[in-house]
Order: sequence, then C-alpha cells, then structure tokens
Amino acid sequence: MNSQPAKLSLTEEGSLRLLRRLVSESLRPYWLALCAAALCMILVAATGAAPALLIKKVMDKVFVAKEVAYLWPVGGAVFAVFVAKSIASYLQEVLLAYIGQHIISDTQNKLFGHLINQDVALFQSTNSGSLVSHFTYDINAMRDAVSNTLVGIGRDALSVIFLVGTAFYQDWKLAAVSLVVAPVSIWPIQLLARKMRKVARATQVQMGGLTNVLGQAFQAVRIIKAYRLEEAEQRRVSQMTANLNRLAVSAAKAGAAAQPIIDSFGGLAIAAVIIYGGSRVIAGETTAGAFFSFIAAILLAYQPLRALSKVNVSLQTGLAAAQRVFAIIDRQPALTEPAQPKALPRASAEVSFEGVEFSYDGEERVLSGLNFTAPAGKITALVGPSGAGKSTVLSLIPRFYDPTAGRVSIGGLDLRDLSFASLRDALALVSQEVVLFDDTILANIRCGRLDATDEQVREAAKAAAALDFIEKLPEGFSTMVGEHGLRLSGGQRQRIAIARALLKDAPILLLDEATSALDTESERQIQDALAVLMKGRTTLVIAHRLSTVRDADVIHVFSQGKVVESGNHDRLYEKGGLYARLYDMQFASNGEEQLTR
Repeated sequence: MNSQPAKLSLTEEGSLRLLRRLVSESLRPYWLALCAAALCMILVAATGAAPALLIKKVMDKVFVAKEVAYLWPVGGAVFAVFVAKSIASYLQEVLLAYIGQHIISDTQNKLFGHLINQDVALFQSTNSGSLVSHFTYDINAMRDAVSNTLVGIGRDALSVIFLVGTAFYQDWKLAAVSLVVAPVSIWPIQLLARKMRKVARATQVQMGGLTNVLGQAFQAVRIIKAYRLEEAEQRRVSQMTANLNRLAVSAAKAGAAAQPIIDSFGGLAIAAVIIYGGSRVIAGETTAGAFFSFIAAILLAYQPLRALSKVNVSLQTGLAAAQRVFAIIDRQPALTEPAQPKALPRASAEVSFEGVEFSYDGEERVLSGLNFTAPAGKITALVGPSGAGKSTVLSLIPRFYDPTAGRVSIGGLDLRDLSFASLRDALALVSQEVVLFDDTILANIRCGRLDATDEQVREAAKAAAALDFIEKLPEGFSTMVGEHGLRLSGGQRQRIAIARALLKDAPILLLDEATSALDTESERQIQDALAVLMKGRTTLVIAHRLSTVRDADVIHVFSQGKVVESGNHDRLYEKGGLYARLYDMQFASNGEEQLTR
C-alpha cells in the first residue's frame, strides 16, 4: 500500500502552479472582500502619487512665483489627500486581516477533515510533530503568502505604477533614465528567492521534528525522570534549536540582502537623474518645480519598490509551506470504499479470515496464510506468544488496514465491499493501550454513542465497575481526565474505555487485553459485566488471563502469523501442544491462571 504523500515539483513551473492554486483555493471564497480591498489599494496608490503632482504647484507658484492665492488651496489639497489615504489604508488593513484569518481557519478545517479520514498507515508513517506543524507553521506561512505577500504585490505594484506614471508625465526622458537599472536588479533577487525557498523547506522540517520531540518528552516525563534522561533530552532539543537558529540566520541573510541590492541600484538611478535632470534645469529646458515633482515621484516610488524586492523572497516561505500542505491534501487514502458500498446489517455475525496475509512494511510478513472463523454470537479467544499477529487480526476487522492477500469477511460479506460507516458502527473496540481525550469523564464515555443521555452514560459506567471511583472524584462525571487521561490511574482509564464500549452496544466486540490493567477484584466485576455484554454477540478476545480463556467457546492459538491449534480450553490443554505449554509456563511463573500475549 502506498502511504507516502504525493510530491509537488520544485521547478519554477511548479511555483506558478502553486501560486495559482493558492489564489484559487484560498482567495476565491472572499472575492467581494478582496475587491473592496483592491479599491482601497487603488485609492492608497492614487493618493500616494498625488503629492508628487502637488509639489510642482508648490515650487513654481508658491516658492518661485510667490503667488499667495495658491498657498491655502494647495495646503488644503495636501491635507485632503492624506486623510483619504489614511482612511483607505485603514479599511485595506481590516479587510486583509479578515481575509487572512479566514484563510487560516478554512485551510486548517480542510486539512484536518482530510487527515482524519486518511487510513491509519499515514499516521504510523508520519510523526505527529510534522502533522501538527502543518496546522501552525505551514498554514500561517500560507496565510502570509496569500493575504500579505500576494495582496502586497497588488498594493505596492499599483503605487509604483501611479508614481512612475507621474514621473513619465512630468518628464519621460528622465523617467527612462531612472528605470534603466531596474532590469539589472532582477537577477540577484531571483537568486535570493531560490535560496529562501530552500531554507524555508528545511526550517519547516526542523519545526516538525522539534514539535514531535517536545510532545514525546512531555508525555514521557515520568520515564525521563526515572531514568535520569533530563540531560540527554536537553542535548537533543538543544541540537534541534541550534539547527533552527542556523536556518533562521540563513533566512535573515537572504531576506536582508534584497534591500541593499535595491538600495544600491536605486542610488545609481537617483544619481543619474540628479546629474541629467539638474543639467536640464540649468539649461532652462525644464522648471525647478517640474524637476522636484519628478524627484518626489521617484522617491515616493522607492519604498514600494523596496517592498516588491522582498516579496519574491518572502513568498518562497509561503510556497514551500503550501507545497507541504497540498501534498497532504492531495494524498489519496490507501483504503477506500467501493463505488456502491454495501451496508453491514447491525447484527451478530460470523467473522472469517480466509488465506489472509499481511505486512506493515511490504517486507516482513506478520500474518501468513491465516485461516480461522469466529462463530456468530460466540466468544472467540486469540492466544499465543508476543508478536504472533493477534493484535494485527483485530486491526484488520475495522479495516484500519487491508490484507495484502486473502479475504476478511463478516456474515459472508467481504469487508472491502462494505461502507466504513456500517462496518464500524457494528464494532466496539477496547484495547490495552487506552486512548482518552483531554475532556470530561462524561464526554469520554459518551464517545461510544454521542446521542446517549446522561443516565445511559451512568449505567454504562456502573456496568464497567467505574461508577464508584467516578462518584468519589470531586467533580464526578465532570472531572477532566487530562491529556492522555494522565489524571486517572491505569485501571481507571481501562474501565472508562470499557464503559465506552458498553455504551456503544455493538453486535461485534473486539477486546484486546481489555482487563489487563485491572486488579483482581476489579477484573471480577468487569468479567461479570462483560459476560452479560458478550451474551449473543460475536466477540473476539485477545486473552491475557485464564478467566477470559476458560469462558471462550473457541480458542485459536497463534504462532508466527498462523493458527496452529483450535478448540476449547479443556481440549487444547489435554492435547499438550503450544497452548498447554504456554499455560504451564505462566501458571508456574505467576501462580495464577494467565496466558502470555
């Protein structure tokens, strides 16, 4: 199966394609706000060029001709121009903030919706820090690329167009002289842009790695302290932050180089204008007012030109981020429903594995020619040494993975022909690795059935022998369990998970060492609840304690991805095979009726 995300080209053609997609998918829903922002940009650009035209009147009529009548009108016109520019700038910034924030939320929602519907293989092949960095670093960079950089191109480009137009209106020869150096400055800016994009990609990878390391450290803080790993973890984090610092300095160098390049070429252009334009004023070919008006237009155009010089460099960060996000969004799940999926009846049914083979990495086989049946309405136990493939079997039934060969069916229906919704609605899973959300106990149990009433949740907790400890908590069912349920003990977390499965009331139960974290007294209470729950339901149990195995209708003994023995407890023990050896070893070592996983 293919779990690698698709790659996008890093060529210039790829950049243009990314740019078009950014605009199309991010800006199109907000075209009305964008149009309003564009009108404000035009007004800002026009009012930015107006003072250059007014300077000619100020110089020629006020300072040279000393005509008092022009003093107040020109001063009033300058004030009106700046007021109009201020209002337009304010509205433009507000509109761009509105567009930018919506781009973030829209892209985050779209990315999460796509990720949560991906198959489990993606999450096993990609570290969580990398995925989280898509929602933080990458999407913010995309927002900046769209709402700031792309829109900034429009704003600054319009300002340059108006101001250069004013310069050509005043003196086209001088304007031509001043623009000669512009094409020469493009080449070094392009080199900086390529370097910036390369640094941006490396930075995003490092940020994902750092996020992952930090998350693991905080989650495993007890192990870190118990084994005195603080210094080792500090060194690891320090190395990653050092790499980020190095990349940040490289990015700063590339970003900082753009303006000096433009400044140098700009200084050359202005020097040429002063020399050529000054000689024309001395020769009487133009007025001082016209010359200073021209100089004002060129100087006013200088700042937006500098901003434009940095746009292509900063845009590369957004494009590198967009490349990573789109690679995830474009990834097609390895597991899909058929065009016309069948609905699995919500009823107890036989589960069959027929010649099933499976490998996680495409090389080492976990299951090899596996054949067995879990009878409808019966309890089927899966036992065997660690690594025999028992947990993999339970992962294939909800279609977290598909077998590489063979067939898994429920009630005679191939799982690949079923809709995901009907398949998973018919299953309830309790695993040894309990997963709880950082929410209340009530909310965690209610995950089993979102429309359940508070009383139904309470009954499920009671059946799972969890009600007593819940009611002793200060906030009862409203108690927050903490991240990964760390505020509860292992046994308490296990009982919450069992209550969740009880609440779902599914016809097929998958119990992967469901009572492994419970003490003997709690297990007795749980076994009574499970005995009622399993009655008449198809149940597959990965056995850990003998009490579970004894009650099973059928026991399948696994070894190296195959079933090597089948039968009930008494028959298998009398046979004296692998099952009997496992039983004797554990009974002798633990002094209690248990089986190794």
